[in-house]
Amino acid sequence: MFSRSSLVKTGLLSDIGPSVRLQKHSALIARNLTIGLGLLKKVNKFVVQTVLNCTALVKRIVAFTITSLGVWKLSGLKGFTKTLLDLTLNKDIMDAHLKNVYARFQEQYGSGPGLGPGSATCLKKVEGANDSVIRSLYRGAAALYRTGPWKRLRPGHLFGVRVGKDTDWSGKKQPFSCVQFIGGDGGDLGFYMFRSENDAKKMMGARETIRVPNVELLRVTYEVESLMFPSHRKLIKTLALEASGNDRFPVIDIARCTSSYELKFRNLSFEELRFVYAIMRAISLVHPLLQQDHNSAPKWSRVVCFEPFIETVDVQWPSEMAKGNELVAVTVSHPPGQGYEEKAIAVANSTFTNNIEPLKEETSADLNVNLNGILRQCSVCDKQVHGEQSICCNHCRAVNYCSPICQKQDWKETHKSTCGLYKVMMEREEELAMKIFMFSCSAEQPCKWLESLNLHQKGMWRRKCSCYSHCPYGLLPIKGDLWDSWGGLNYNEYPQDTPFPRDGMSSPILLSGWSEYYHLRSLPFSSPVADILSHALTVYYILTALSISSKNLLLKGKEVIVHYLGPEGELDWMPAFAEISHLLNGMGNIQIVMVGPGVPTNLSGTTSGISSRVRMNLVRGVYQEESTYLPSPHVIVALNCGLECYPIWGGALDLVKSMGLPAFFTDQSEISCANVKQVLRSAGLHITHPVTPNPFRSPVRSHGSSTNFPSYSNCFVLGVNT
Repeated sequence: MFSRSSLVKTGLLSDIGPSVRLQKHSALIARNLTIGLGLLKKVNKFVVQTVLNCTALVKRIVAFTITSLGVWKLSGLKGFTKTLLDLTLNKDIMDAHLKNVYARFQEQYGSGPGLGPGSATCLKKVEGANDSVIRSLYRGAAALYRTGPWKRLRPGHLFGVRVGKDTDWSGKKQPFSCVQFIGGDGGDLGFYMFRSENDAKKMMGARETIRVPNVELLRVTYEVESLMFPSHRKLIKTLALEASGNDRFPVIDIARCTSSYELKFRNLSFEELRFVYAIMRAISLVHPLLQQDHNSAPKWSRVVCFEPFIETVDVQWPSEMAKGNELVAVTVSHPPGQGYEEKAIAVANSTFTNNIEPLKEETSADLNVNLNGILRQCSVCDKQVHGEQSICCNHCRAVNYCSPICQKQDWKETHKSTCGLYKVMMEREEELAMKIFMFSCSAEQPCKWLESLNLHQKGMWRRKCSCYSHCPYGLLPIKGDLWDSWGGLNYNEYPQDTPFPRDGMSSPILLSGWSEYYHLRSLPFSSPVADILSHALTVYYILTALSISSKNLLLKGKEVIVHYLGPEGELDWMPAFAEISHLLNGMGNIQIVMVGPGVPTNLSGTTSGISSRVRMNLVRGVYQEESTYLPSPHVIVALNCGLECYPIWGGALDLVKSMGLPAFFTDQSEISCANVKQVLRSAGLHITHPVTPNPFRSPVRSHGSSTNFPSYSNCFVLGVNT
């Protein structure tokens, strides 16, 4: 089991010297313990891992056995050594040595639920795979490895995948349709790709992968460079391939189990390499979006269950892999097909007889909206009716109508095909609502909402209703100090113009959401300041969490330039943007250039240092016309952009495409983001950061007149050129 070379690798032969006192007994002991090694060779991977948890006595016996045989094979009667004596007499040395032995054993022979280390397909032999293709594959594998999917994913979490159209692949079907991650609960790190979900379930045993005859799977395992074949190591050094983590590299092969349960391997085709690349890039983007389902998993189970999930992202082909198209749409779902089935069922069950009934009283309660005295707008004829007189689709509850006649017309024309999708969007209300806050988070009537908080027509809150719509953006009269700007809130209810405690650290504070921010600022959750801070902290979140280039610049203490497109109400919220300076925590600077027709003429061209590390420039005009006079940006942002509502965005998007710089957009609802994606794709831009909930969205829900979709300021964020 243990050859001379393997023993040298594991260090078992270090410090070997003669031991006269035990010479006479060495042969007898080694002969007897060979039987133990024979059994150890046949032991399964589960037992090998369990040995580490055995009693100290068993550990010492196993260490004695392994060392004895290795020394006997190398030195004969002179084989008992100082190392052996140390192991048997010193428990601490023995424990450290034994752990090292089994770590090397697991790396060399594999462990965990997988099929063991890969056979290392020689990518040089794949027709069409030149050096650039190989480098791109390794970059894609490294990008996936950095996102750490194994922290949450286990072999039981299966994913459905779809790359482009079926007609894009030979055989007019997807080469592989199901992905499984292995190694999260111990053993070889990697992922397996199966032809079908059924094949994946056949091979998925309780503790390890089962060998099923005539089932073929593609394997990508991350292995230590020192244990790879010499030809593979040579390839890595020759092409200077990117490592995954510290010293791991991907090994790719296709394995098939024969009728005798042996594994046979073959090289991949170039088409299969392209498919693997697209999957690695897509899953690295979407797996962090999985939301834990706390109600599905048993309380005693350690395995995390996730809510049904489906997301489509655009993956850019490297030039050497592109075949006519630069990008391909990759869809990932969990469980496989779950997202498609849900939408199909929703549409199928949306019969017209169920959708022409007026909205029932209990339905109004479900929507958490008091419709009395509120005007609603029919989504078909735009007629305004009082809330109690309007009706909506009883299945999705997303669209409002003035009468059954308009509802019937809309069903025939468009709603029949979208009802299922709208239902899924409406079901996200529970997820999007922020229940940590202790103030009213529904602003159906903004003035009444502000009055309930004693903030109506005060400070920066004046932009939260229409009472000051006559006043141009950025020109609200300013009175007093910071206390007045925050509408006279109590001293402990708004962020003070003071730095955060540094604890000796000078680096930007990385925030995960409102809860963390409120705790850092010692703000009570009854404070509504998150509604105004949403814009400033969304910008900060983009720069420090979503844009890698800007984050690196800030960590190095350098300046980041942001082009902020289409500002309106936020022009009156400059005190809120000053909070970014404190979050930088003494590192880096940010210059925000706000460009748009909403900037008043008398403020255009002005520069203000709203804080020590944040500088604000205001420019009136259309972005594509003013950009040549502006400093080159690192990031472009547009908050609550409403791209589908303003045709003037066309020229700006053309400029974003030509510059190729990271650009991030937010919008208030999921249906709005769907429209934004259409506009971006029509402009030739491709979504590289998928639509995700923004952790710094406003907690205050806004309500549309013709629809009931969950809507919050800066609710979702997506990006291009990221």
